[in-house]
Amino acid sequence: MAGIYLHIPFCKKACHYCNFHFSTSLQLRGEMVDGIAAEAVLQRNYLQGQPVGTVYFGGGTPSLIGPEAVQRLLDVLRQHYDILPDAEITLEANPDDLSPESLRAFRETGVNRLSIGVQSFFEEDLKWMNRAHQAAQSINCLKEARAAGFDNFSIDLIYGGPTLTDERWQANIRQAVELNIPHLSCYALTVEPGTALDHFIQHHKIPPIDPDRAAKHFGILMEALETAGYEHYEISNFALPGNRSKHNSSYWQGKHYLGLGPSAHSFNGTSRQWNIANNPLYIQSIKKETVPFEIEMLSESMALNEHIMISLRTEAGCRLETVAERFGADKKSALLAASSEFIRKGWMRQNDDRLTLTREGKFFADGIAAALFF
Repeated sequence: MAGIYLHIPFCKKACHYCNFHFSTSLQLRGEMVDGIAAEAVLQRNYLQGQPVGTVYFGGGTPSLIGPEAVQRLLDVLRQHYDILPDAEITLEANPDDLSPESLRAFRETGVNRLSIGVQSFFEEDLKWMNRAHQAAQSINCLKEARAAGFDNFSIDLIYGGPTLTDERWQANIRQAVELNIPHLSCYALTVEPGTALDHFIQHHKIPPIDPDRAAKHFGILMEALETAGYEHYEISNFALPGNRSKHNSSYWQGKHYLGLGPSAHSFNGTSRQWNIANNPLYIQSIKKETVPFEIEMLSESMALNEHIMISLRTEAGCRLETVAERFGADKKSALLAASSEFIRKGWMRQNDDRLTLTREGKFFADGIAAALFF
């Protein structure tokens, strides 16, 4: 079962921390929808007829294109791909873009899951991030989403920022739990090159981000959500039973996916490709019936390293027999030997055929994976 990702590269404002490809000008919105619809047709053979179990509208802020455009894109996908009747169809949205009317309209298109960019329930944090919405809009939006029939939805929260005290972070988590949010994606604030946040730090307008604060917040997060009954099924993702993201899970399971739109990535098991991250050039190329992408063929070591990195981030962990089947028994033995140091430290455990991170090991997930690379 494969997935399709559509990158909608528009936002009302530029969040200070964001390094995703987007534009705050909506001038090309109509042409972009035309282009993505056309690319879907041009790329119709990429998945080689595999049934599609998940469709994800990401960005950017996909809700900005409106229900009619979402309906059009879904109609094109249904015409040219084998979209399963029970496919998970997710739309990313910001609280200020959603109303009772738009929620009902999005629901009628076939969208059955929302990913809502709350980030914080506190006004000071939102202003510091340069978010477009206000804190009160988040709670209203979540209640309205349920009223519109969305039982399956997720929110994003960011921790580790300088305005976010321990007490305020605990309050953010408590608010999510009290609202019975089915799924949470929680990310440590990171400084990405070229972002406004990076500029402010480089020019000493704000102090550097404190990694110890982020680590403490991560610990608070894990303990609070485990107590509340959430499954910590991936480093940044928590879900009440039965509410895991099928689309994101397919990435971590190494399933194939097609990315449509500027900067979107695709993966077919042997190669990875990504579209040009330039809106006008993307549109011009698609008008000429050419998909503007670069491609990278995956060597065995690249594929193995990616498998290690992604699988260790998940609750299921890295299955040793899978490593042996895909990459050879020698790689399985080498991986197990290299893991012994982290098992001794209490950062990893071996449960029969699987290597998984312990709670303490989750604080060092990226470093552990990098140390195990071939």
